[in-house]
Amino acid sequence: MNLRVFESEQDAAVACAARVREAVTSHPSLVLGLPTGRTPLNVYRELVALHERKAVDWSRARTFNLDELLGVSAEDGGSFRAYMDRHFFQRVNLSEELIHFLDGAAPDAEAECARYEAELAAEGGLGLVLLGIGANGHLAFNEPAEQLQARCHRTRLSRETREANAMLFGDDPSRVPLEALTLGMGALIQSRRAMLLAFGEGKAEAVKAMVEGPVTPRCPASFLQLHRDVEVWLDRASASALSARTQ
Repeated sequence: MNLRVFESEQDAAVACAARVREAVTSHPSLVLGLPTGRTPLNVYRELVALHERKAVDWSRARTFNLDELLGVSAEDGGSFRAYMDRHFFQRVNLSEELIHFLDGAAPDAEAECARYEAELAAEGGLGLVLLGIGANGHLAFNEPAEQLQARCHRTRLSRETREANAMLFGDDPSRVPLEALTLGMGALIQSRRAMLLAFGEGKAEAVKAMVEGPVTPRCPASFLQLHRDVEVWLDRASASALSARTQ
């Protein structure tokens, strides 16, 4: 893993956005995997600012979001699709037909996962995926378990994960759906390039397990140790548990 530690979250976000701009400029039809949550917000703000300065053209880029809450329609303000519309999609010149998203309200969740997996395969997989890490080490919505699933699937969310997503539901974890649809570990590990962001002391132990611990389904993010090209973008707080040797 290529670790990059910054003095602040904002410094990391600016540098990460610049790297994404370079990737899209070099490969205008790049297939991007995109996360939601609090962690990538500043990166999206910086990418929007770059677009407003005409420093990047998104018109040919293809996007696949990593996950969506089950039973929540795209029109629901708490959906991940609504989050992406607010913070990114509607603020840059992405082509609507090139935006791919899981339908949390699909009547057949398993069929929806198969559809999404097939759409991603037809695009050749993820060229660049942005990732966050859960405090419990989850990656996308691949939660810690005895074994992990390679393909897009329906998953039950942990209490910690539901609490982390409560901001989309009036800060009330009880309103967060119990289940979600998510890309599996296969799509993430087989991406040609991965960039993981982690900020704050609350992520420090998960970062340590991801970087220094064994590769184990109990910490899904640890499988990034097997990735061929991964960058980890940290602030001082999220890097605080790492050994001096690693840093």
